[in-house]
Amino acid sequence: MKKVNRLKMTVSVSLIVIFVFLAACGNNAANKPANGNASSGNTASSNGAANGGASGNGTPRTAPIEIDYGPYCEGECLQALTLEKDPASYKGKVGFAVASLTFGYGVALKAQTEEHAKKYFPNIELLVGDGQNDPVIQTSVVDDFISKGIDALIINAVEKDALAPVVKKAMDAGIKVISVDRTVNTPVTTTIKGNDIDLGTNAGGSLVAVMGGKGNVIELQGSASASPTIDRHQGLVNAVEGTEIKVIASQYANYDQATALKVMEDLLQRFPSGEIDAVFTHADMMSEGALQAIRAAGRENEIKIVSIDGQESALDLVANGAFESTTVYPVVSPMGIIAAAKAIAGEELPEFVKLQTPTVTKDTAAQFKGTTFK
Repeated sequence: MKKVNRLKMTVSVSLIVIFVFLAACGNNAANKPANGNASSGNTASSNGAANGGASGNGTPRTAPIEIDYGPYCEGECLQALTLEKDPASYKGKVGFAVASLTFGYGVALKAQTEEHAKKYFPNIELLVGDGQNDPVIQTSVVDDFISKGIDALIINAVEKDALAPVVKKAMDAGIKVISVDRTVNTPVTTTIKGNDIDLGTNAGGSLVAVMGGKGNVIELQGSASASPTIDRHQGLVNAVEGTEIKVIASQYANYDQATALKVMEDLLQRFPSGEIDAVFTHADMMSEGALQAIRAAGRENEIKIVSIDGQESALDLVANGAFESTTVYPVVSPMGIIAAAKAIAGEELPEFVKLQTPTVTKDTAAQFKGTTFK
């Protein structure tokens, strides 16, 4: 009798264990997404100790660190900038030399870089300096960073040639240099930006479509000697080649709305009604200045505007038909601070990391709202 009871108890315990095991498996299957992925979009988890589970000594690990790269860093960009370990484990001192805080883009680049450094890299010290759109001042900013012992430099260069000597000085001192938004005419660790020739070509393609391949256009360029100005102009040249579109005037407006307003007023006087079919500008701020002048002259129904940058206010102007299009130039953040952290840690980086530069029209403006800068 005792043997029978012992056998019954053994069978009962075995059945309970099997039932508990099957229930646990069922719960795991129910909680797993159908595609096996917990999230989607342009995010990446750091590798190493930040990922779930337990370490070799049994200590629980924290949840994976999700970094939001935004909608303009895809494919090779994500692959190049994925961290190899927990962001909190990266340490060092980074200097960020922004070209100017008089431009909306520069303000956004500074604010987002500071925000992402604080959010993702608590053990990296970030120093920030404003170049005030003056290569002499920006050179002084970088020299000051070097004297303070930075490990990496993020530079948004005022001019690609004028900043080359001090950037070379930093590289020669063993400082990792991350060039963002603009190029520098000397070797650096990596450059991260949209391709400005592609940007100009994409925007120029929109211009060709809007003008039906013929007519007279005014070009408002950015700042002389700035790499985006040079490349965006070349992109426009590429786009209109072989068409019947003629650039009847091309002037610098220094990425400034007030300057663009004055330049456009003068051009409207120079070319009376019927002689200008479109305006192509290198930045939304200049497009807004041109629009002011065109409206004041009562010529908004005869002159179309094609722009670049994708600024939030420009997206609204595209949506309501005041601009024909704007081609997005993404803010290079968090990409810049991520690259700096990787470089300090000795992680591999490609020479160039390309961001996407889509063209926004009235039909697509709504989907880009909230993804650019103010």
